[in-house]
Amino acid sequence: MTMANVALRAAIHDALVHDSALTSVLGGASVYDEVPRNAAFPYVTLGELRLSDISGDGGLTQEHQLTLHAWSRKGGHREAHAITGALLAALDDAPLSPDGQRLVNLRFSIADIRRESDGKTYHALVRFRAVTEPLS
Repeated sequence: MTMANVALRAAIHDALVHDSALTSVLGGASVYDEVPRNAAFPYVTLGELRLSDISGDGGLTQEHQLTLHAWSRKGGHREAHAITGALLAALDDAPLSPDGQRLVNLRFSIADIRRESDGKTYHALVRFRAVTEPLS
């Protein structure tokens, strides 16, 4: 992976832990890259990242497809939907400034909300697409 994806993930994490609507739904800044042992529900995790070189002119333009995971055990689908909505509001077209990168765009792609096999945990996968270029 490249420094661009590390910088983008850090900027996304920072935006999420400082977003008042999301922290209100979560009951705190429960956004993790690595989930602490015994983390309380609900929470959000930074998930998978797919990185592609989309340079057309020999530059370093990169496309990032990032998945966020929201985990809930309260209120059926309701809480998972509320967290998903807060993620969309916080990140879709957000003016983030990843270190050393220019964020060309950050757009919501798709969300998938489902009940896990334990019957009590709801899991939302929320995907975003971003394009970055290095600062000159």
